[in-house]
Amino acid sequence: MRILALLFALSFTLSAQTKPAAESTSDTSGHLPVKRVVLYKNGVGYFEHTGRVRGNQEVDIDFTTAQLNDVLKSLTVVDLGEGRVTGVRYNSIAPLDERLRGLRLPLGAKPTREDLLNALLGARVEVRSGAASATGKILSVETQKKENSRTDETVDVSFLSIVTDAGELRTFELNPQTSVRIAEKDLSQELNRYFGMVGSSRAKDVRRMTIATAGSGDRDMLVSYVSEVPVWKTTYRIVIPNDPKRQPLLQGWAIVDNTIGEDWKDVKLSLVAGAPQSFIQQISMPLYARRPVVALPETAQLSPQTHEAALEEGDGGGGDKDTLASPVGPPPPPPFPPPAKGGPENLPLNGRNFSQLIQLSPGAARGSDIGSGSGGGMGYGTAGGVGRNFYMEQQFQAASGREAGEPAGREIGELFSYDIKQPITIGKDQSALVPIVQARVESEKVTIWNANDIPRRALWMKNTSGATLDSGSFSIIEGDSFAGEGLLDPIKPNERRLLSYAADQSVHVASEDEFKDQPITHVRIVRGMMTVTHQTQSKRTYEIRNVDKEERHVVIEHPARAGWKLADGLKPQETTASLHRFLVDVKPNDTAKLVVEEMHPEFSNIMLSNLTSDMILLYSSQRVLKPETEQAFRRILDQKNEIAGFDAQISQRQDEVKTISNDQARVRENMKALKGSAEEKALVQRYASQMNSQEDRLATLRTEIASLQEKRQGASQQLDKMLMEVDVDEAFGQ
Repeated sequence: MRILALLFALSFTLSAQTKPAAESTSDTSGHLPVKRVVLYKNGVGYFEHTGRVRGNQEVDIDFTTAQLNDVLKSLTVVDLGEGRVTGVRYNSIAPLDERLRGLRLPLGAKPTREDLLNALLGARVEVRSGAASATGKILSVETQKKENSRTDETVDVSFLSIVTDAGELRTFELNPQTSVRIAEKDLSQELNRYFGMVGSSRAKDVRRMTIATAGSGDRDMLVSYVSEVPVWKTTYRIVIPNDPKRQPLLQGWAIVDNTIGEDWKDVKLSLVAGAPQSFIQQISMPLYARRPVVALPETAQLSPQTHEAALEEGDGGGGDKDTLASPVGPPPPPPFPPPAKGGPENLPLNGRNFSQLIQLSPGAARGSDIGSGSGGGMGYGTAGGVGRNFYMEQQFQAASGREAGEPAGREIGELFSYDIKQPITIGKDQSALVPIVQARVESEKVTIWNANDIPRRALWMKNTSGATLDSGSFSIIEGDSFAGEGLLDPIKPNERRLLSYAADQSVHVASEDEFKDQPITHVRIVRGMMTVTHQTQSKRTYEIRNVDKEERHVVIEHPARAGWKLADGLKPQETTASLHRFLVDVKPNDTAKLVVEEMHPEFSNIMLSNLTSDMILLYSSQRVLKPETEQAFRRILDQKNEIAGFDAQISQRQDEVKTISNDQARVRENMKALKGSAEEKALVQRYASQMNSQEDRLATLRTEIASLQEKRQGASQQLDKMLMEVDVDEAFGQ
């Protein structure tokens, strides 16, 4: 590494000497310190390096390979003075397998002794085994079975065969006493290259990014990017004062880890409690496309072939025949307008100028937007008023700026951020507790009880700190000692939340349930549909015993069940998605009761056309029908019976028609069987007379059926009218 550093410094010095003296004001690489850090809950951080550059200067930033992937897809580089960024480069490290492909020795990353000797086939080597030695070229490496005379076991033994300079074939057993030396200098050097590559894969992967600038004089430079970092964590302290008139003190701390390999000295730190979308992509690794292998033709002769005919002819792209077709892809971007003069009021931020500005410096606006958390693409900034004004407005005001008097915690869309007012210093590979909240908060000390848990001491706290509290752990300090700890979910400003921290052994709660069904509480009849409501009543009695010498404020958590309604006049302190919370004051060494009554309606729908006499009798016995409604029901039932009578008469006549039709079919079959017999004439006359009589009866039946169907239709229409006329809305037993 020292030799490489010396060579790099020497080449840089020589190149710097070729530049004009007026432009070259620095002959060493500069360093841009970290000045701003924004950490997110999804394990990424946004970093800003700022510093001064002079003339045509290069600055270096070191990363690990893991960081470099994020850096390449989010890097933004801006020269904030009268200069420009001329390029960004970094040392590329191809995968080990790809680098080994460039060697003459066909060896993988984990070769064996036999693999190495097979890779040296034909190479000149010197072999020594005990007193025997020979020099020649490697012919083969073979494995043979050999019996061990002591154990009678068969083992694999490798043998190396070489052809000496005199043409003699010599074979050596490869054992611990056998040594092989490569006698060819170029192969020995190639083997050293191989070992160097394999060894470098285990070295610490430091990737250096060099940013080159061109300009004159001193000016500011800013580099921003997104990198993977440990998730920052939140922890709180709630100090309950001895004076009951004073509110507890809430202290919030963030645990921050610096693992980027560089000291944070006087950085502006923001902690965002949110998880913007982010992902990992291995874009720092060289990508090799796999190309197909096409065999060479065995002969240069061409075989005749046919070509498909065109189904439709075109104009060949239009225009003159000598004009080439337009290249595939979008047209090149329009030239960037000259820098605007003056202050921010001259900055073009809309229309064409804005889009062109983004093209020149992609990601400059988005790279620092902590509201979205998305890093922009790697961009090269510009000098002059436009680049400076644009970046200063978007990068600093939108990302880190804060109006005077605004609290340290602030909302950013669905996220919220803690902007640390004082500069933070954290050494590399160190962690720190950073204060984020300190405020008095409104709270009440209570005991919370749930049927699925033991009584617990808790604070019913209202977040009056002015900032959103991120999820984390908390510890309670009461009476100058530790009282308990717990966890809290995110709490918005002015939101109230129960924070339990210890068991309460002085409160005991017992409950008893009672259920009662009311037969019918409501009847609604409209357009032939009757809806009957049955009410189920539930009553749960809580008995709360306080054996302590101090009064207890007990929060009873009662299940909030879907479809159940609390009795009138019963109002909980608060209701969650699954619980009603009731506050009960229990005096010292005393017992208190809480009665929670609930109603649950059940509905059943009945079509009045399906009304039966048993149903009318049931509703009458329960006294849920007015006399006029009961009379309407009986008229409906009578009308249904009349329609049923018509149905019975129609069915009776239809059955008779079917019987006559079957009898006539039988007679016709008999007449066919009598044809040509002596009894044919007499029986045919008899059958004919019978069928004539049946035809007269069929005509009568059809007439009667038609008449009955007409009467039934009229009765059915009358029933529909009666059903539509019934309109009832009655409540009972409430």
